[in-house]
Amino acid sequence: MLNILKNKVEKFIYNKIYLYNNQKFSSSNKWSVIIHCTSWFELPLQIEGGSNIFIGRDSSIGKHIWLAAYTKYLFNDNYRPKIEIGNGVRIGNYACIVAIKNIKIGDGVLISEYFYVSDHSHGFDVNSNIPPAHQALETKGDGVTIGENTFIGYRVTILPGVTLGKNCVVGSHSVVNKSFPDYSMIGGVPAKILKQYDFVSKTWVKVN
Repeated sequence: MLNILKNKVEKFIYNKIYLYNNQKFSSSNKWSVIIHCTSWFELPLQIEGGSNIFIGRDSSIGKHIWLAAYTKYLFNDNYRPKIEIGNGVRIGNYACIVAIKNIKIGDGVLISEYFYVSDHSHGFDVNSNIPPAHQALETKGDGVTIGENTFIGYRVTILPGVTLGKNCVVGSHSVVNKSFPDYSMIGGVPAKILKQYDFVSKTWVKVN
């Protein structure tokens, strides 16, 4: 009897170690986020719609983050959101990432603290006499995309419909309300292009 119990325990431990060492992605966390076994969250944090959130390998999420992929809001329950965070991504503390459509953060992206990105906004029909929080959500374009190896500074806001190319730099406190191509250095409220990388001189060149 003891040998049978011992074998069961050994098999259980072996299976757990084997699965841990060979499993790449798991959704067995309490938020049901699909996350690679080499990535992690820092606590505390708030997550909603975790089954619609994907996090690649070697990525880390800072403290007090709010990740939300809403499948419904008020009377609308037809949203099919997806938040995709790539490989080797670092997101700082107090970030807010919310989606009803699609937000994609590419491989190698570095994001500073107090980052905000959303692919939607509250409707604001003043004639309805309805508080904004009780109006339908609005979105545009295909969501938001942040290209690989982009660096985003402190307290940056990215608004719906924006696509940032790869290897961009976004200055602190910027509000990005339109798209920019690869190798752009942008900043301001609203953000505008300041420099572009020149591969001939191998420097960032001012844009007039």
